[in-house]
Amino acid sequence: MSALPKISDPRIEVGFESSDDACVYRVSDDLCMINTIDFFPPIVDDPYTFGQIAAANSLSDVYAMGGEPKLAMNLLAIPGDLPRDAIKAILEGGNDKVNEAGATIVGGHSIEDKEPKYGLSVTGFAHPDKVLSNSAVEGDLLVVTKRIGTGILTTAAKVDLLTDEENAEMEYTMARLNKYAYEALGGVKADGCTDITGFGLIGHGAEMAKAGDVTLEIYSSKVPVFSKALEMASMGIIPAGAYRNREYTKNDVMEYLSKSPDKDADLRARIDCLYDPQTSGGLLIAVKEDQLDRLTTQLKEKGCESSVIGMFKARKSDNSVEIHD
Repeated sequence: MSALPKISDPRIEVGFESSDDACVYRVSDDLCMINTIDFFPPIVDDPYTFGQIAAANSLSDVYAMGGEPKLAMNLLAIPGDLPRDAIKAILEGGNDKVNEAGATIVGGHSIEDKEPKYGLSVTGFAHPDKVLSNSAVEGDLLVVTKRIGTGILTTAAKVDLLTDEENAEMEYTMARLNKYAYEALGGVKADGCTDITGFGLIGHGAEMAKAGDVTLEIYSSKVPVFSKALEMASMGIIPAGAYRNREYTKNDVMEYLSKSPDKDADLRARIDCLYDPQTSGGLLIAVKEDQLDRLTTQLKEKGCESSVIGMFKARKSDNSVEIHD
């Protein structure tokens, strides 16, 4: 299959050629439009919560690009035998989350399908000078704003291995908007930003490193991971997507570990979590050290988690990511 033809339009600031989170179109000298789209099948049992998570995930790409979502359109696939109450709950969950973002659902489209699916097409806006790319600069520190491991936890939930409290914590994290982490960037000079989704922390970190032609040195012990996800990973309860992510990045990643993962089960489980595909994961923010205090303070004020998990350094090899324990 041939590649999509490149459209030449000087107003397209970001298109499909890069690995950025959304496309960016310059409307005027002081306004850019950000467009993104995403949808997927249920990952939790409750339809209202599923609607919230799917909407939060779709809205996230606009925040990752440094913009504010304003308009959204529903994308819904429904089996013919899905109860109306369930459909209503999915849409209500999505609508409530969009309203929390300060945006408005203005329409949508639905089709009949064997498996339910839901998500949004989202339009946001930003000043051209405030658009954030999926990149980084040598010397940047990497900050993450949510714990990882939700892919492992949703896999465990399918076989009833989570307590009610663990399940609620997982769902809350996925449904929480990245709006608050985006707002914490006010007055902070960030060199790059992306959100963690299906490619996992390693995959999205590698994309930032490649775009900046640098290498991400990541310290696995600094990465915030759900304790239950580590427990499940040590038992081999890992989604297939994590193995695909590892295979996809095998030529980009090098492990520099003082311990042997083959002998240290805890280390092996932690590294497995780095490849775990996330749904509505946190932001990855690349900032210089002199911006770090302000960023972490403002993240705390917004109720966001904050962990410095690595640094971008000059590239001296083909490796995009170096994992250290």
